[in-house]
Amino acid sequence: MDNLKELILTDQLYPTLAGWAINLVIAVAIYIVGRWVAKAIAKALRGMLKAHEMDATLVNFLGSLIYAILLSTVILASLDTIGVPITSLLAVVGAAGLAVGLALKDSLGNFAAGVMLVMFRPFSKGDWVEVAGTAGRVDEVKIFSTTLTTSDHRQVIIPNRLVADATITNYAARKRRRVDMVFGVGYDDDLKTARTVLTDICQRHPAILDDPATKIFVLELGASSVNFAVRPWVKSEDYWTVWGDVHEQAKVELEAAGLSIPYPQQDVHLQSSQNIQKNAD
Repeated sequence: MDNLKELILTDQLYPTLAGWAINLVIAVAIYIVGRWVAKAIAKALRGMLKAHEMDATLVNFLGSLIYAILLSTVILASLDTIGVPITSLLAVVGAAGLAVGLALKDSLGNFAAGVMLVMFRPFSKGDWVEVAGTAGRVDEVKIFSTTLTTSDHRQVIIPNRLVADATITNYAARKRRRVDMVFGVGYDDDLKTARTVLTDICQRHPAILDDPATKIFVLELGASSVNFAVRPWVKSEDYWTVWGDVHEQAKVELEAAGLSIPYPQQDVHLQSSQNIQKNAD
């Protein structure tokens, strides 16, 4: 009787173990081959995007995203091969994902904003931007945060959620920029001479473009000066060079031409109390 039971168990156990071992080998093979295929597809995608001269941040992000999706599919196929109930597993993962999502809603918000920034690219690496109250050069756009380097070489890390919700000023988005400057001369000065001096300064500067043409005109009659608007066009990278040079040259050459750069001033007329009384009468 005992020998009969052992025979029955042996006849049932060996086929079961053999079948499970075969399925395990197949699952491992699916995982190994599938992971290799996923890496190959992600690498090919990166190469194709780079060939089209797409932004490096976007290339890396899309490559990593495609690889993660393909690898997840491979893992599910492997688990299904060894008999793991995929439907139940997905339900458990979904419930756990919901709980984690509620606990990490701010992080997920940063992730979603990072995806939007990478996809729509309001700025690229190396651009000078002003965002969320900070101005600096873009070092890196990560999934959860954006890193800027300010003009005084501070590193500022801003959560992507704040970046996406803020107004973004990208100073490098256009190849040319207009430099808006204002110079004041005295009311007793000759305005034609002032215009000629300012025009000559802009025409001589090598970084100021000829097209579009520089605009120079009387902007306003100020409280203590006649103010000229000087608006040359430059390449974006030459903006601050032109700003500093023109201000310095304008100070020197306006004074050399006998023109004044008046300080803000206010005339105060004093009267004695007797005169005030006479005027009142």
